[in-house]
Amino acid sequence: MNGIMAKYSIEIQTKQMIEELKTICINFGLGGSPGEYKIITQVFLYKYLNDKFIYEAKRAEPSLRAAQNVEEALSSMPDGQYEMLLMMLGGDTAKLKKTHYISYLFNHQNDAAMKKAHGTPYPFYEMFDDTLVDIANFNLDIFSVQTGGEEKIKLFEPISQYIVESAKKPLFCRALINKLVEFNFSEVFEQKYDFFAQIFEYLIKDYNKDFGKYAEYYTPQAIAAIIARIMAPEPISNVTVYDPAAGSGTLVLALAHQIGEDNCTIYTQDISSKSNEFLRLNLILNDLVHSLGNVVHDDTLLAPKHLNPQKNGLAKFDYIVSNPPFNTDFSENRETLAGESYKERFFIGVPNIPNKNKNGMAIYLLFLQHIIYSLDVNGKAAVVVPTGFLTAGTGIPKKIRAHLVKQRMLRGIISMPSNIFANTGTNVSILFLDKENKEGKVVLMDASKLGAKEKVDGNMQKTVLNKEEITRIIRTFHAGKPVDDFCVAVSYEEIEQKKLSFSAGQYFDVKIEYTELTPEEFAQKMNGFAMRLNGLFLESRQLEDEIKKQLGRVQYE
Repeated sequence: MNGIMAKYSIEIQTKQMIEELKTICINFGLGGSPGEYKIITQVFLYKYLNDKFIYEAKRAEPSLRAAQNVEEALSSMPDGQYEMLLMMLGGDTAKLKKTHYISYLFNHQNDAAMKKAHGTPYPFYEMFDDTLVDIANFNLDIFSVQTGGEEKIKLFEPISQYIVESAKKPLFCRALINKLVEFNFSEVFEQKYDFFAQIFEYLIKDYNKDFGKYAEYYTPQAIAAIIARIMAPEPISNVTVYDPAAGSGTLVLALAHQIGEDNCTIYTQDISSKSNEFLRLNLILNDLVHSLGNVVHDDTLLAPKHLNPQKNGLAKFDYIVSNPPFNTDFSENRETLAGESYKERFFIGVPNIPNKNKNGMAIYLLFLQHIIYSLDVNGKAAVVVPTGFLTAGTGIPKKIRAHLVKQRMLRGIISMPSNIFANTGTNVSILFLDKENKEGKVVLMDASKLGAKEKVDGNMQKTVLNKEEITRIIRTFHAGKPVDDFCVAVSYEEIEQKKLSFSAGQYFDVKIEYTELTPEEFAQKMNGFAMRLNGLFLESRQLEDEIKKQLGRVQYE
C-alpha cells in the first residue's frame, strides 16, 4: 500500500511541477509560443536525467546508499573514483559531471562572484544554458537522434534564448531551477512504462496539436493497448519494431513494453521535427535509450533511411505498427513517387491529384504499401486505416485488399467506434497483417458500438473504451470464433466471394425470427394481414381520387 501511495504522491507532484513550469512560461510571456513546448519538455527531461543518474549511482556504488545527501557525497568523491563510477553506469543513463547536477545550479543561482575561465562575469542564465548544452555534448553518441543526412540532433539547446529581455533571463532560469528541487523521481524508476507513459501523455497534452506537413495525431492508448496485446500475446525476443510515421511514439512504445524493452529494438522515421523531439523524450523515459540511434527525422516516402545490413536495399522488419496520416497534399512529390525508382515499393500505384481538394490526397495508401514492402518474410503489422478502406469498390484501396488476400497475409480487422480520435471525425479500423497466416482464418470484428462518449477540449467529443471492453476485443480476436453481431472468422475464399470486402457486417448471419403457430393462430394472423392490406388499398384509391379532383380544379382554373 505504501508503494502505491508513494507512486500516487509522486504522480501528483510531477503533474504539479509540469503545471508550475507552464505557469512560469506564461508569466514570462511565453505561454502558447512556439518555444514553450521546447522549454517544458527539455527542463522536464533534465530533471528526469538528473534523478535517474542519482538513482543509478546509488545502485552502482553501495557506499552512497547510506549518504544523507547523495549529490553532496558524489561532489566530494575523488575524481578517479568518480570516473570509475561513470563507467559502471548502464548505457541508458546519461553521464553527468559534478557541475551538471540540479543541486549545483540551485546552490549557485545567486552567486554574483561566479566567473568564466577568462575572468569575465558568468550570469546564471549562461550557466544554466551551458549546463544543458554540455550535458548534450557529453552524451552525444547515445542520446542524440539523426536527420536524414545523418546530422546528429542534440539532446538540449539553450533555454534562455526564448527570453528577449536580457534582464529577465536570469530571473526566468532561477524560476525554473527552483521548481526542479522540490522532489525526486527515484521511487518510481522501477515502474518504467506504467508510470512514465502516463506522465508523458500529460506532459505533451497541450502541445501535440496539428503541426507541420503531415500533422501528428495522438494515438489513443486504447488502440495502442489493443494492437500491442494482439500482436505479441506470447513471450518473444530479439525482434525489430518499426513505425514509418511514428509521431510521438505511442504505438511503438506500447508494443515494446508488451514485448519487453530488452527484447526488441525500435526503428522509426517521421517528417516532423516536433514529433521526433517528443519521440526521443518518450524513448528516454521508457528505458529504450538503446533505440535512439534508430530515430530518423526525414520524409519516409521520399527518402526512407533504414537499410538492410548489406546497405543495398531497405530494411525488413519483424513487427510494424503505424497510424499514418490519412489525407494530405503531396502533389509536389506525386510525380516523383510515381516514378520508376519508386515502383518496387509503391507497386500498386500512387493516388492521382484531385482537381479540387488536394488536401484530400490519400497518402495513407502509400504508407500502407511501404509497410507491406517493409515486412520481413514472417513479419506482422498493425495499421490504423480509415474504415472506408475496407469496402472501397475500385481504385488503389481495392487493389491493396486484393493483394493482401492473394498473398495470404491478412490476419484480421477491428472496426473501432466513431470519434475514437477526438480530433478527427473519420471512422477508423485497425488492419492486422501476418505473413504466417497462409491457411488460417481471418478475424473480422465490428467494435463500433462499444465505448462511451466524453467531452474534450470544449465541444469536441471522443469515444472512450473501458478496460473490460478492451479485454473483450482482445480475447475475442485471439479466440477467432464467431460472436453474434460482433465478430466472424472467415476464409480467404469467403472474402473473395464477397468481392474482397473486409467489413465484418457483410459476413454476419441474417437472423429470421421463427415462431411456432397452430393452424388456427396462423389463419387468424393471415386474416389480420389481409384486412390491413385491404385497408391500405382503400386508402390508396381514396388518395388517388382526391389527387384527380385537385388536378381537375387546376386545369379548370
